[in-house]
Amino acid sequence: MTDVLQLMDEWGPEKVVAVSDRRTGMKGVLVIDNTARGMGKGGTRMSPTVTTAEIARLARVMTWKWAGVDLFFGGAKAGIVFDPSSPDKEAALRAFARKLSNEVPREYVLGLDMGLTERDAAIVQDELGDRGAMMGAPAALGGLPYDELGVTGFGVAEVADELMSLEGKRIAIQGFGAVGAAAAKRFVELGAAVVAVSSVHGALHDPDGLDITRLLKLRASYGDLAVKEYGPVQALGTELLVPCDVLVPAALQDVIDDEIAGHLKASLIVEGANLPTSVAAQDVLASRGITVVPDFIANAGGVVAAAYGMDARYSPFPVNPATVLDAVSAKLRANAAHVIVESRNRSVTTHVAARSLAQERVLEAMKLRGRVA
Repeated sequence: MTDVLQLMDEWGPEKVVAVSDRRTGMKGVLVIDNTARGMGKGGTRMSPTVTTAEIARLARVMTWKWAGVDLFFGGAKAGIVFDPSSPDKEAALRAFARKLSNEVPREYVLGLDMGLTERDAAIVQDELGDRGAMMGAPAALGGLPYDELGVTGFGVAEVADELMSLEGKRIAIQGFGAVGAAAAKRFVELGAAVVAVSSVHGALHDPDGLDITRLLKLRASYGDLAVKEYGPVQALGTELLVPCDVLVPAALQDVIDDEIAGHLKASLIVEGANLPTSVAAQDVLASRGITVVPDFIANAGGVVAAAYGMDARYSPFPVNPATVLDAVSAKLRANAAHVIVESRNRSVTTHVAARSLAQERVLEAMKLRGRVA
């Protein structure tokens, strides 16, 4: 088991709460990393392999993400050790929500992450009797449906278009979940050809461009199996190495190490997932002249949307989706361009430049609150 004390440094975590429920077998953890700029807000993931260390890493990413987009919430993340395909998912989710009723929503508001859906957000709200307990509920319940709007994937494509006109460009996407699918849709709308995608069931590659409209329809019916229904699949990892202009890792963390980085053929990498590249890989990519837009800059569309949801969580009036998408585009395009300039001016990788900017904002807030000298 992770030694929680070993996770702590000068930034946080400020609070770690472990919960369990004997009846459902649910185990879970909440990590509130840093609240100098506001209350904790971050996604909640459900997976049989969730660990405290994993959630702590992701909570730290949220600290930098909120600061990176200059919105006033604190970094936090939660994880539920449970199989999201289990018929007992709802019972486990309700148990998790009950166990955190002291913290939610006073100190932490849940959001959607891997393994959870808009209906799950509705379940949490119902269990705690509070619309403000979790963001991402269906529009029918007054929520802002992030997955339906595809705000994170939309933002990823907008960032790529800001740095490289996408008309006629080739895109490869690792992962065809909510982020990857929404990104693919927006890439095509912006004039690009998506030449490769993948899911846990394999990879698809067509140098002339995949039929994304067809693939999205298959995903609506078959989920992750859409790639197999589309046509013959290739080995996982193919999507990372195909010739392309833009590569979007939008699956899990730690998928690109220094060895893989030496073989990538993209000229621009936009990180749709959290923590997809190692520090060593980032150095290799920089040495090869490959521009990388860091995760907490590129995939911050969800937090921009969440900020709108938080602002309206007790309002009877729905949030206008067009307003949210416009804000995501404007905010992320400006942030990405700024980070690239700072990286060049400071002669550091884009990750170092982006993290430095975020840290400066968090440190200033900590000083103003008297948390540091």
